Amino acid sequence: MKELISKRIKSARLLARMSLRELSDAMKDTAVSHNAIQKYENAEMMPDSKVLLSLSNALGVKADYFFMPYNVEVSKIEFRKSSKLSIKDIGALKEEVRDTVSRYLELENYLDISSSFQNPIAEINIQTDEDVEKAVNQLLSDWQVGINALPNVIDLLEDKEIKVVEIDAPEGFDGFSGWANTNIPLIVISKNYSVERKRFTSLHELGHLLLNFHPKLSHKDIEKFCHRFAGAMLIPERTFYREFGKNRNIISINELIAVKETYGVSIQAIMARAKALGVINEATYKSFCIKVNQNPDLKMEKGYGEYPGKENSYRFKQLLYRAVSMETISMSKAANLANQKLAAFRDEYIEI
Repeated sequence: MKELISKRIKSARLLARMSLRELSDAMKDTAVSHNAIQKYENAEMMPDSKVLLSLSNALGVKADYFFMPYNVEVSKIEFRKSSKLSIKDIGALKEEVRDTVSRYLELENYLDISSSFQNPIAEINIQTDEDVEKAVNQLLSDWQVGINALPNVIDLLEDKEIKVVEIDAPEGFDGFSGWANTNIPLIVISKNYSVERKRFTSLHELGHLLLNFHPKLSHKDIEKFCHRFAGAMLIPERTFYREFGKNRNIISINELIAVKETYGVSIQAIMARAKALGVINEATYKSFCIKVNQNPDLKMEKGYGEYPGKENSYRFKQLLYRAVSMETISMSKAANLANQKLAAFRDEYIEI
């Protein structure tokens, strides 16, 4: 019990983005030093009921939070080096993801759903751009999705037993991927992204999960290959040549908008893919990048087309409604798993 409570205290503190001293200062109704809190988190001391109540008030969680099972460990998470997030933000995001996945797995357990993820491209060693293209073609074939536009990337990933978590992330968040309990792949994106960015970022992180990179590759090379992987998943090589041909000096903005609205990929990603495949040369691509930097609307792609599809993670809520309808779990338990108030969940749940 001491180990469980220690983990829960630290988890709640990280979620609240509080340091040990800040938490100590917030516990005005109980004099607890930051050193004592650290001992609680290290399982060297056990807080009494009065201290637990004070902790719950200061951290904004229910008292029973400290007794909830801690059954998920999230590993192999790496934030991008360009990330502008603070250490507190990173800690809070990791805990939010761990807590969300924990609820997800608990719900699947109630429904007797088990995951057995297999990586179809694990044997392909990635050292070159051609290796990435080969891996994409193999994956598309194995997943039987063809080379046309992917209607919904998040649906596809969740159908393939990859957990996709959308969070209300702070500015500067680029998304990340990792593994829950070492064998459950997960991808984390911001719910505030545009549809096109959700699609590209999800697939970029899929690259981090699935691609078997040569150990001598640099971090920069790995990021470049993951970008190429995402672009190739959205518009495979044959499909790209079909849309643009194999050699172009000029590509009109009208063509770019049409492809953006069909394939759900940003204009900037389309041009990067054109350069990667040799459809345009370096000079043409540089000229495009200069225009983007000089035009704020083009940089944000405001007024330059919009993909009409939707990209949201629905599977968790679908399973939740199923569990309630089957009376596998109570309405109260469903609200708890969804991290909602019971009244709010009742309002959204409609029984036929």
